Amino acid sequence: MKSVVAWACGAAVVALALSATAAVRPDEPGRHGGARAEHFDVRHSHNHYYPDHGGFVREMPGRPFMVSRAGGRFFYSGGVWYAPRGPSFVVVAAPIGVFVPVLPPFYTTLWVGGLPYYYANDTYYVWRDGQDGYEVVDPPNEQGASTQAPPSDELFIYPQNGQPADQQASDKYECHKWASSQTGFDPTQSAGGVPPEQAGEKRADYQRALRACLEGRGYSVR
Repeated sequence: MKSVVAWACGAAVVALALSATAAVRPDEPGRHGGARAEHFDVRHSHNHYYPDHGGFVREMPGRPFMVSRAGGRFFYSGGVWYAPRGPSFVVVAAPIGVFVPVLPPFYTTLWVGGLPYYYANDTYYVWRDGQDGYEVVDPPNEQGASTQAPPSDELFIYPQNGQPADQQASDKYECHKWASSQTGFDPTQSAGGVPPEQAGEKRADYQRALRACLEGRGYSVR
């Protein structure tokens, strides 16, 4: 009886050892199809899991988008970046300055100085009209950053002196040009045409100047 018990205990120890070995295989897929070692990204209340940098996978999940640049090729899939290493792929940090056609499936919009940044997996993206895509950029100065969208630039303007429609359009345009020249902020340009860290303050200055101009021409502005 003792020999049977001893054999059973030995078998259990071997089974546990084998299962522990299997549990730490570095190429075993995790939640996102990447390396098993993962972290929970809580920055900006993003709250999603991503594979750790340095982990290896035999195959990338989904349909990866390839980016070529000095230093080699990179692959982008599901908000995770990979680089080829021999027969496998290693999880890496996003290369700054490259463009991708779509954002990750999960992202958090962060407003910095009125400009939207899109955040996921320790990476920031900004839309670029000229490239018709999203650029991977350096982390912004997060002072004053918010996940809440800034107030709208839309103003409700009412003619108090019966101004006709063509005069209203002319007055609005002339006041816009004047307010823009006074403040350096132009809402028709990306981020108002000013550095992101100044956009919030400059937008407020522009709104005050525009309001003053329109009210001086006989309009009620709300």
